[in-house]
Amino acid sequence: MIKNRTAHRLAAAAALAAALSAGPVQSALADGRAGAHPVSAGKTITAAGAGKPVKAERLPDGDGGWQGDGLSLNAADNKKVDAFLARARSAERTVSPEMEAVARISHATLVGFDHRLKSPDSLKRKVATAMKEAPGQTVDATLARINDSIRYTLQWPDGSYTNGVTIASSALALWGNDSVKWSNTWGRKHGYKGINAAWRDPHSQHAFEVQFHTPSSKWAQEATHKLYEEQRLPTTSPERVRELQEQQDAIFMSVPVPDGAEDLTAPAQTRPQPARTLPAPVEQAAPAEQMAPAA
Repeated sequence: MIKNRTAHRLAAAAALAAALSAGPVQSALADGRAGAHPVSAGKTITAAGAGKPVKAERLPDGDGGWQGDGLSLNAADNKKVDAFLARARSAERTVSPEMEAVARISHATLVGFDHRLKSPDSLKRKVATAMKEAPGQTVDATLARINDSIRYTLQWPDGSYTNGVTIASSALALWGNDSVKWSNTWGRKHGYKGINAAWRDPHSQHAFEVQFHTPSSKWAQEATHKLYEEQRLPTTSPERVRELQEQQDAIFMSVPVPDGAEDLTAPAQTRPQPARTLPAPVEQAAPAEQMAPAA
């Protein structure tokens, strides 16, 4: 097991070096653009935020706050969430070209790339929910816990999943991203199956989420999404919450577990450490016979 894992790490390092030397990827990384990027399937990945714009609601008194689904943020907190979203948009320009390169070297499919930025309404709903569930928690503390304002999904067939995750996660670490979360739920008997990881970009210090899926686990996630959203609403009764959980469990029970997926762990930090100044050499004492005074 250890030998195989080491081999995968070495393969990831070699593949990453090859990706860095490739012209199109290298130029994208150099200027930090995240516009249209070709993918292996022949499709074109469009810029972040494509599709219908999402307009945040304002509180009835027009004070610049937000509300939705029985939740709300005051003007000051809403402004801080907007600033957080602006930082996410800026960080995404650097992270997305890296993720495209990681997908190439690990032979993964980037799923849902057009939705890599969390929408304003979705983020504000998540922040407001967290603050309601933890009375007294500030918006700053809440935002510090959010890892998915930028999010990506890498997907492999069952047979290449374990090797693909090992190479992709090693490449992210080799790129200098700090692993801040690793949730492997493949071993669960009930509920969600997959790996949800989070990393901190070394340039912007902004966190981003990477989900590792198979086609079956990704399908199950999408099939249960509306059930999960309803389950999280503050207006959902405890009885309905249990019913929704049972429905999700039944769907995830049908997902096959790839060989070795339960044992996948976060890679060790491999970012090069800054050079250290070596101490000056210490002069050795002369041998005792040389130090003795002449008779």
